[in-house]
Amino acid sequence: MNRKISQEWLGLMIGNSRLHWGYFQGEILQRTWDTVHIQEYVKPLELPNNFLGFSLDNSLPLMIASVVPSQTQLWQTYQKFNLVRLDDVPLNNLYPSMGIDRALAALGGGEMYQFPCLIIDAGTALTLTGIDGDRTFIGGAILPGLKLQFDSLSTKTAALPNISLPKKLSDRWANNTGNSIISGILYTVLGGIKTFIDDWLIKYPESKIILTGGDATQLYDYWQQENYEQLEQIIVDPNLIFWGMRSLYVSGLYF
Repeated sequence: MNRKISQEWLGLMIGNSRLHWGYFQGEILQRTWDTVHIQEYVKPLELPNNFLGFSLDNSLPLMIASVVPSQTQLWQTYQKFNLVRLDDVPLNNLYPSMGIDRALAALGGGEMYQFPCLIIDAGTALTLTGIDGDRTFIGGAILPGLKLQFDSLSTKTAALPNISLPKKLSDRWANNTGNSIISGILYTVLGGIKTFIDDWLIKYPESKIILTGGDATQLYDYWQQENYEQLEQIIVDPNLIFWGMRSLYVSGLYF
């Protein structure tokens, strides 16, 4: 059997809050899951079973992308460690300090849904990344993610409560503190992102808008509740980073 079809391997995205895992058989993503950050060096050729979460060879080739340097170091003792670098991502005009998560998600989004595309990653940070039809980075934006904005009000003020991310939008004109926080954050963020989407679609009217990250589904649900007119051009796909890794795997840069 062709090695590229049969080979098992793992993709690992080290995010700000968690470890995001993907288990592949060749080009096929079989399973994804999340675990907590590790606290000590991984033994050579051995992944802790509690990180695998199911029966699997714990010495598989491992492709790692990371936005947390201290966590990256803890994996470098693993013998089949393969670190993804920004220079390996085949997109044009990426700036040197761009997060590898943004770059891989942009690559994965374009490979899966075609270029041009606008990627909105609703994670710990909320990022927008625009790539044109020539696979060139046009620009984007970064702001605190939804949960981070809610958390910051309770941790940085003396009297404001800690509000969880709600399932439904509250009344825009709120009449108590909790709902005022929900209204202030959600309507401002949703409205702000829509201005980016609307401007992008003026430039690239056939482009897909792809939501990814931990809060992607919730963000989409909010726009459904608002009957956002551009909703039909928005796709939710939590696996864009893994599609980016798969593209690098197919290119032969790793393993």
